[in-house]
Order: sequence, then structure tokens, then C-alpha cells
Amino acid sequence: MKMTLNINGTERSVDAAEDIPLLWLLRDELQLTGTKYGCGIAQCGACTVLIDGKASRACMVRAKSAQGKTITTIEANQSAEGQAVTAVWDATNVHQCGYCQSGQVMAATALLMKNPNPDDKAIDQAMSGVICRCGTYERVRRGIKQAAEQLKRNAQAAPGGSHDV
Repeated sequence: MKMTLNINGTERSVDAAEDIPLLWLLRDELQLTGTKYGCGIAQCGACTVLIDGKASRACMVRAKSAQGKTITTIEANQSAEGQAVTAVWDATNVHQCGYCQSGQVMAATALLMKNPNPDDKAIDQAMSGVICRCGTYERVRRGIKQAAEQLKRNAQAAPGGSHDV
């Protein structure tokens, strides 16, 4: 089946099986291997991508159903929120083994796009679908809070931004 998908800001035309999961299309057909395979049943979150800004498990989304939507993978996570999360992750070594981290980063990005000032409950809820075998949940929570603070500082420093403290 011929499909056209908007992936990372580019219209991509692919010929793939009608029922192919988005995960396999991304990894095998388009070589976007930053999106990881973990469980294949949407339980671990390693395959999280953004579809129209919402965290989605690529292993359970049929590529066909993603047509007409905007798909963002870890390779192009360049929104202000994505950049802040990635910068904090790198600066503070949030990750340990790193396998789940593309899913963690994408879920954190989606959270901050929706809620720029999440509390612990909101963070735990948004991140509950991404399992970390190494148990870095506290570092993930701190990282999200630091990214939120960075976004606030950036907004205040921007022309027309609030300069109130």
C-alpha cells in the first residue's frame, strides 16, 4: 500500500503493508532507529513518538492511521520543549543505560507542550507509561522540572517575554 506520512517535517511516501505498525515503518523502512522496540504491546513506552504533539506508542499505531497527521521522532525533537528536555537530560545525566530514553524524552516533551509547569502528580501520570529498567524515575522527574524552569527562563528572556520575577 502506498502511504504518505508527515514525519519530522517531511512528507515521506512509502510503500508498505497496510497493517504495518508505525514503529516498524520508522525503523525498518525509513531507518529512524531512535524509536526503540521494547515490548510490542504498548506497555513499556520505548517506542514513544509524538503524533500531532501527543505521546503515542508507535508499536500499536498502524502507519496507515497516521496519514494526515504530524509525526515527530526523537531524531527531530526540536521544539522548544524537546530542546529543553534534551539539554537537561544531557547536562544532568538523567539516563543510565539509555534504552528507554527516547521514549522518556518524547513523553516528557509531550507533557511540557501540554503543561509547562507540571507538578509531581502530573509528571508521574504522564511518564507512567514509559518503563525504565534502571529505575531512574527520580532523575526523570527532576529533569522534567529543570526543563520546565529552563523554558520559563527562556520565555522571560525572549523579546516581549515577562521580565517579572
